[in-house]
Amino acid sequence: MAAVHNFDDERAVWDTYAESTRKDVFESEPVFRWTQYASHGPGPEVLGEPESVLEIGCGTGRALAFLAGRGVKARGVDMSPVMVANATQQWGPLGVEFVCAEVLDFLKRDTRTYDAVYSVFGAAWFSDPRKLFPLVRERLNSGGMFAFSQPPAIPGAYGPQGMYKGGFAGPARYTYRYSYTPASWRRHLTSAGFTEAVAVVLEAPQPGCIGTLSVRAVAP
Repeated sequence: MAAVHNFDDERAVWDTYAESTRKDVFESEPVFRWTQYASHGPGPEVLGEPESVLEIGCGTGRALAFLAGRGVKARGVDMSPVMVANATQQWGPLGVEFVCAEVLDFLKRDTRTYDAVYSVFGAAWFSDPRKLFPLVRERLNSGGMFAFSQPPAIPGAYGPQGMYKGGFAGPARYTYRYSYTPASWRRHLTSAGFTEAVAVVLEAPQPGCIGTLSVRAVAP
């Protein structure tokens, strides 16, 4: 059965998250990392040497600010108006453009193309890959890179995973996260027309801790 999204409720989920990360936006320096652990894993070199990038589910915008500081034309989309307002106030002066929109609708309407599209624990984690991946491919220049990271799937728990926000009392606000094995992620990418699809789980810096799913593919 397909996941049923209520985007008004989902936006409320991310507005709540935006309020909780407000301090991170205004008191942190730009940084780009793929994993949930500081000073761990690869950096922006995964994207190659893009002149333009789009981050889907850009959150605090710190990664975009980092890339903008290196001369990259940086654009991000996030469905939370609170998050977009915070990120624009902080990083807009660096030349980063933030758009408030639901990612699938945005990609359908967007007319620009990019050298790289990426997601760090962002929209690639919270969107149906069967819908998202073909739209991303259309927005990439030939040879462009699509890369994303998120936690790996819990063994046996694949597909859309429902998630309530704010505990189990009060308004039923929820969203969905999508989890698959690395092999399944590669199949989703090749089905969407990507080439050179790679999906691996990076080990955590401490044994026994949660690793990071790292995925990338190239637009033909």
